[in-house]
Amino acid sequence: MLKWVVVAAALVAAPFAASAQDVEAGAGVFKKCAACHQIGAEAKNGLGPSLQCVAGKAAGHHEGFAYSDAVKNSGITWTDENLLHWMEKDDAVIKGNKMIFPAGIKNEEDRVNLLAYIKSTCKE
Repeated sequence: MLKWVVVAAALVAAPFAASAQDVEAGAGVFKKCAACHQIGAEAKNGLGPSLQCVAGKAAGHHEGFAYSDAVKNSGITWTDENLLHWMEKDDAVIKGNKMIFPAGIKNEEDRVNLLAYIKSTCKE
């Protein structure tokens, strides 16, 4: 029985693990975000805050951006899990935030690739 549980877990995890390495695909997905956000060493705030090195930081951390009270007071840290959930449905993570992206990124592989891209640009 244990053997089948291990096999099933490996089959479920394999697509997720493989897609986590697709930084190039994540750069393509980022185009959906680029209307409001910048990323990279010279990234600036725009309609949304810079996403440079956002992973692992507290929500509402980027200096110079006027975050909603909901984000500033959320106590959220941008873990991989929180970022992936936010990309899918931001208002489910922090209700009352002012991000306007109701469609979210529904495809799990796209979210994983986007996260890989965002994390790959951080050179702190």
